[in-house]
Amino acid sequence: MGDNFHILVINPGSTSTKIGYFKGLEMLTEFTIRHSKDEIAQFDTLQDQFDFRLRIILDELQRRNIDLDGLDAVIGRGGLIKPIPAGVYEVTPQIRHDLQHPIGHHASNLGGLLAHHIAHKHKARAFIADPVVVDELQDVARISGLPEVPRQSIFHALNQKVTARSYADLIHKRYEDINLIVAHLGGGISVGAHKQGKIVDVNNALDGEGPFSPERAGTLPAGAWMRLVQSEKYTHKQLRRMLSGRGGLVAHLGTNSVQEVIKRIEAGDEHARLILDAMCYGVGKQIGAMAAVLGGKVEGIILTGGIAHNQYVCDYIRRMCGFIGPIHVDAGENELQALAFNAAAALDGVTTPLPYE
Repeated sequence: MGDNFHILVINPGSTSTKIGYFKGLEMLTEFTIRHSKDEIAQFDTLQDQFDFRLRIILDELQRRNIDLDGLDAVIGRGGLIKPIPAGVYEVTPQIRHDLQHPIGHHASNLGGLLAHHIAHKHKARAFIADPVVVDELQDVARISGLPEVPRQSIFHALNQKVTARSYADLIHKRYEDINLIVAHLGGGISVGAHKQGKIVDVNNALDGEGPFSPERAGTLPAGAWMRLVQSEKYTHKQLRRMLSGRGGLVAHLGTNSVQEVIKRIEAGDEHARLILDAMCYGVGKQIGAMAAVLGGKVEGIILTGGIAHNQYVCDYIRRMCGFIGPIHVDAGENELQALAFNAAAALDGVTTPLPYE
């Protein structure tokens, strides 16, 4: 599929920008540009970082002698636009507007904007695919205990989708014919119920639902949280950071590194063990909940994301959830490859970009 297409992939993160340059599905070059805290701190908003990130991306591509005039497509990780079905989307004026006026703050908001700028200059097509706002929730899963606060689908859609499809290929079945549970374990944690090709339930991994993670607080006792807010000890910005950025392992142990926590455990720190076990316990509970969503018919449980490299975490989840179904570990994030695949499929006509309305 699309062996001769040249595709540039842009995946912005909070303190880095990952770049991949592909010929078809073959990655010719991959690199990560790190952004120091001091560099990021000079900008008031994510949107203010656009020119800064664009310049260093172009400088690095030039330094590596990558000819952008031969590009067929540029694809960026999609951001916090309105909820949409999974798929590939051409970057339209409406998408650019919504990325500039997003529903929340996330570095991926820059992905489609950077892709469009570079593609437009070099007469290529610009895409996003499976952004974090992919919404395939069944109606019953949208309802919370307050009509003013419906549940939202914000999660690691891109990696969840590509990992699920890869597992389906591994067991020689169609993704659309099976039920899976995928747990993305990274700075945020999302656990999704994949029912015959649709993610019908998943926790909001960005700001306040599901297991706590290295940087996010997850679901909190509502009354205690309300009292903390009303105490006026913290500013609105500080409270937001408690939910996302300074929650989870960071709040309990002062680090977002699971490897660092493991070292503390090996040195005899039982408090560190308790906190890491609590995070794993939360993941196991969420997997169990998603098994109930699927009526217990689960062809596989997939652990993915950077933390899935950690044996301690995977073993804990296996002990909790092995009775539900086979557990498969696909560690790391395959986002650059997933984005390139989606762009190649659109260029080759295998996939038709979906309308964004």
